[in-house]
Amino acid sequence: MTENEALPQRKIVHIDMDCFYAAVEMRDNPEYRDIPLAIGGKTDRRSVLSTCNYLARSFGVHSAMPSFKAKQLCPELVIIPGRMQVYIDVSQKIKEIFHRYTDLVEPLSLDEAFLDVTDCKLCKGSATYIAQDIRRAIYEELNLTASAGVAPVKFLAKIASDENKPNGQCVITPEQIPEFIKSLALKKIPGVGKVAQSKLAEKGLFSCADVQQYSAEKLLAEFGKLGGALLNFSRGIDNREVQPRRERKSLAVEHTFNYDILGETQCTDKLLPLFEELNRRLQKVLEEKMITKVGVKIKYSDFTIKNAERKSTQLSLFLFTTLMHHLLHKSPDKPIRLLGISVGLTKRLDEPQAVQLNLLE
Repeated sequence: MTENEALPQRKIVHIDMDCFYAAVEMRDNPEYRDIPLAIGGKTDRRSVLSTCNYLARSFGVHSAMPSFKAKQLCPELVIIPGRMQVYIDVSQKIKEIFHRYTDLVEPLSLDEAFLDVTDCKLCKGSATYIAQDIRRAIYEELNLTASAGVAPVKFLAKIASDENKPNGQCVITPEQIPEFIKSLALKKIPGVGKVAQSKLAEKGLFSCADVQQYSAEKLLAEFGKLGGALLNFSRGIDNREVQPRRERKSLAVEHTFNYDILGETQCTDKLLPLFEELNRRLQKVLEEKMITKVGVKIKYSDFTIKNAERKSTQLSLFLFTTLMHHLLHKSPDKPIRLLGISVGLTKRLDEPQAVQLNLLE
């Protein structure tokens, strides 16, 4: 009996809204429906796109692309600022639809979530029919389309939801997993980014079939945690459960400047508003969370990124300034594109311990 056969068979659905922010705007504003549309900042500033509609994508435009580059690819592209509160409100309505089918809902963002529908009796207990019914409800009630992936494990459900976008669905049954896995490109596996792809390619690893033929010992030695994950994924194994409450382990704020800044004086001026924003956001979670560490991130004009962290139980402007000084000292004359600060978080201890540790341990 293999590891995945020994576990109860689960029915996992991954729902991914189609170009969510842009779709909401096209729904609410008819003038946006038949034009290439993106959500982002002004093209004369350093901004990137949050998302774009499928007409814009046909020109090569995509999310996280700099706005000025998107306009170069598609001069007719209309870029509008987002309405985050509207998207949050719509997302909440989508989650309410999810909960009609199961309480095991794990949101990944405003526009996607995993659902464990193993014990759902609706739609004859069929995960395929449940996914179809969820998509129908979203369309009929919110006038938005969603794509879905259905599989016995999470990573395959997420991959499947991207197979027939937009407004499509893909089902991977337990019997289909070996054949599907065999031709699955590693770059399609969530978490395998461009850097990892390059390193895997150096070893001749491009697909799950390649991993299946590779020495497990070498894979673990050369790629560590990633190697262990790929070893399982390439055999269709993913024991992660759908987690209804994903624990927040960090909180960060950062800012990309309109123009490069240089030197500690300019950086210090920019640090204070970041600190104030982080402090404001932190107040919402401190009833349940405690600070464990603080960090500073700097992205330079050549897009290299440097980070510095230190264990701490308090939010300290002085400590952020010290960490920033440490990073700047290494490259004093290098123009800076982005500055960010962050805190690590853990669950708050019980009241007596928390008081003993100044409520911020």
